[in-house]
Amino acid sequence: MFQEVDGGLECRFMGEMIRVAPWGPDAVRVRARPGRDLVAPHVDALLPAPEGRAEVEIGTDRASLTHGRIRAEITLTERYGADIKREAVIRFLRADTGEELLAETRSHFAGPRTRSFKALASGSWRLEAQFLAYEDESLWGMGQPQHGAMDLKGVSTTLLQQNAHAVIPFVVSSRGYGFLWNNPATGRAEFARNVTRWTAEATGGLDYWITAGDSPAEILRSYVRATGLSPDVPDWVLGFWQCKLRYRNQEELLSVAREYKRRALPLSCIVIDFFAWTRQGEWRFDPKDWPDPEAMVAELAEMGVELMVSIWPTVSASSIHYRQMTEEGLLLGTERGIPAIIPFPDKDPFGAGFFTYYDAFNPAARAFHWDLVRRNYLDKGIRHFWLDACEPEMRPAHPENIRTALGNGAEMLCAYPLVHEAGYREGLTQAGAADGVLLCRSAWAGSQRHGVILWSGDVWSDWAWFRAQIPAGLHAGMAGMGWWTTDIGGFYDGHGGSAAFRDLLVRWFEFGVFSPICRLHGFRVPDDIPPPAPGEPVTYGQDTFNIFTDTGGSNEVWSFGPEVETVLVELLGLRERLRPYLETVFATYAATGDPVMAPLFYHHPDQRDLFDRADAYMLGPDILVAPVLEAGATARPVALPAGEDWVHAWTGIAYSGGTTADIDAPWGRIPVFIRKDRAEALLPVFEGTVP
Repeated sequence: MFQEVDGGLECRFMGEMIRVAPWGPDAVRVRARPGRDLVAPHVDALLPAPEGRAEVEIGTDRASLTHGRIRAEITLTERYGADIKREAVIRFLRADTGEELLAETRSHFAGPRTRSFKALASGSWRLEAQFLAYEDESLWGMGQPQHGAMDLKGVSTTLLQQNAHAVIPFVVSSRGYGFLWNNPATGRAEFARNVTRWTAEATGGLDYWITAGDSPAEILRSYVRATGLSPDVPDWVLGFWQCKLRYRNQEELLSVAREYKRRALPLSCIVIDFFAWTRQGEWRFDPKDWPDPEAMVAELAEMGVELMVSIWPTVSASSIHYRQMTEEGLLLGTERGIPAIIPFPDKDPFGAGFFTYYDAFNPAARAFHWDLVRRNYLDKGIRHFWLDACEPEMRPAHPENIRTALGNGAEMLCAYPLVHEAGYREGLTQAGAADGVLLCRSAWAGSQRHGVILWSGDVWSDWAWFRAQIPAGLHAGMAGMGWWTTDIGGFYDGHGGSAAFRDLLVRWFEFGVFSPICRLHGFRVPDDIPPPAPGEPVTYGQDTFNIFTDTGGSNEVWSFGPEVETVLVELLGLRERLRPYLETVFATYAATGDPVMAPLFYHHPDQRDLFDRADAYMLGPDILVAPVLEAGATARPVALPAGEDWVHAWTGIAYSGGTTADIDAPWGRIPVFIRKDRAEALLPVFEGTVP
């Protein structure tokens, strides 16, 4: 029934195998499966376990494993009136205090069991794992949601990668634990008042990791050590990025970069968005539009500007590689129906086509894909890649109809971004370009170790979506993704000639300047389309699929009128002056996992009133940022964390912690406060000089 095996605890009971093993300081890994043996995970977010010895105690009806500050107990429990009267129940405690951290439960005494496996086939199950809910608990993390809530208590969320909804199934609890659902299956996580439930639609077994810590920082650092620290960020990444949908050709892109330099404006990176290719799945420049990539890269380098290129993992049936990739099994397939996953336009006049994706779960497919990327981009001097649509995006989303090299899509698809990113990182490193940067629309647990910038996807240009970006970025940081960004101004429905949009754009730009990565992007309405009247919907003047192949509206800092331009130029200067401070913050993130952009409670963990605050955040340990979040607002109140004094960055006026300050906030003067003991060093940033 119970036995100690290889330093861990095993329980074989009622036809189920459970194994609890030490997995890093103050952490354990739990795996379970019907049958006599566990199976190795196809994709594992966790790095190999470091050496560490646990204490195992075995009794008649109870056994425990203690590792540092965490203890796991397995108890054989009697259930009256239940479908199965005896079952093994797991709970976790602080080893030093005996305080319960998390415990399995049933939603009803009769069933289903705490770990409910419903057979789909001989080696695959639909799985539900149920845990107690605690009234006093707050939760953060889970990747990048768009629901706008800071505290996840009461939230139900899908475990399915989608545009703008990035799934990283790790949560930090105010009860002093962190929990990783180490399973790439699609499913759902529910943090209800009556139960916490994790669901996998198809899986080979239960697999999760749990750690104990005295603060959110301790817990998050433990998770990042277990799944991989980020590399150091290249210095240029901290500057300003120019992007839009889309620059159609080499001359158009270079003319924008030249204009930034003519105006003596800072520019670190310019991005080529999609449709720079010939056909989807050929992964090469269209020579008609991009005749000399090497010369383009050289001219930009002379200006001190890095180039990033968008590459999708999609493959069209008209690709020159489609037949070979099909015959060699290098594509995602379908279990039934035609082998297509998403309808989308390509560079032809015929509207939407139907595409699949290369199978990133197949090492041969990753090698095939990377070889083309290396020859057609890296060998031409391009080392930074925008890995768009890497969820992979499906329309409609039926993961159970996808067949990967490692199994059914319902078992695997949440990890597609991780293996896709890993292929690029390995290829770049082997080619001597380890400092290449990846901008990705999705991520999974462990993506941070591949040097990935997560961005918040194709969000709308309105105030509700803007407000949602703050908790989106904060949850991403609490799930290990310190390199994070958003489309300044939003992606859809922004009209450069609209006064309402210009107000939103300025406020979003302020937020972008105080975000980890500062990047202007958007699918702007063409310049020749009149702005909508108040209350009228935005129109692009033609079908949006046609706009995709066009250049869209202007989206440079001088594109929105002289008043906006003046403000944005001042903000660009501020971003440049912030860079020395950001370098230290990013270095700390690389060494520890501390988020660059963190919730207020992360640096003030004893203040429960901060647990649900999504209207302000910390940029590093010393700067508090309070974005303007309402249309037309020119002031806002800022509730300051207690326990220390704060200095308003623009005026130098000191405020006591625990008070609320009413702060004027004209365009370009986002409410920002500095911890008083760091004010002398940081105030010159806001006075226009570099400290």
